[in-house]
Amino acid sequence: MAKGKLEFRSDRCKGCELCVSVCPKNILALDPEHVNRKGYHPVTVTNEDECIACASCALMCPDGIINVYRLD
Repeated sequence: MAKGKLEFRSDRCKGCELCVSVCPKNILALDPEHVNRKGYHPVTVTNEDECIACASCALMCPDGIINVYRLD
């Protein structure tokens, strides 16, 4: 199965959790320790080794802050 690498533009995340709700591997969560310059807890990946590069999170994100890279 494909592996993926996720990159977030955390400074633009508004913490809506739409990406979290669609991740089939349940590896996304809001970062409880970090607050971005907009005052929100941004999304982070909890276990990047589990990412399958499905890009569901990036497609769901209304602000386009997620980039998914497929690693072969």
